[in-house]
Amino acid sequence: MTNLMETLVENREMVQPNHANMLDTAHGGNVMKWMDEVGAMSAMLFSGETCVTARVNQMNFERPIRVGDTAYITAYVYDSGTSSVKVRLITEREDLRTRQREKTTESYFVYVAIDEHNEPTAVPDLTVSSEGAERLRREALEGENGDC
Repeated sequence: MTNLMETLVENREMVQPNHANMLDTAHGGNVMKWMDEVGAMSAMLFSGETCVTARVNQMNFERPIRVGDTAYITAYVYDSGTSSVKVRLITEREDLRTRQREKTTESYFVYVAIDEHNEPTAVPDLTVSSEGAERLRREALEGENGDC
């Protein structure tokens, strides 16, 4: 069994001009790609298997990320099924000079673990062994259901 806290992945992407739209902010497609990559890392840490994206819930871009800022992406597994892995993803824009962060995007992705034949394969049960992990799981379940 894998503990929720062992699935926590945090990553940064520097927003460069080639990532930007005509408003000099990160193109939404780039942000989604970065989130998908970090989410897959979290799912693979959890399952010990290759994971592919099966579903993305709605993705609201609440704030832009300007060229020169970083996209700070946090992901963790909060639930699992037989072969599916649910990952909460939060993206914040970050000014590295001041270290100030502001949430820009949040989403919930579902990945499926696959074997060497690209067929779905079983994943372990998720364990939640601390108050911090329980809080993260509860936040994710509430957010997934629109209760936040």
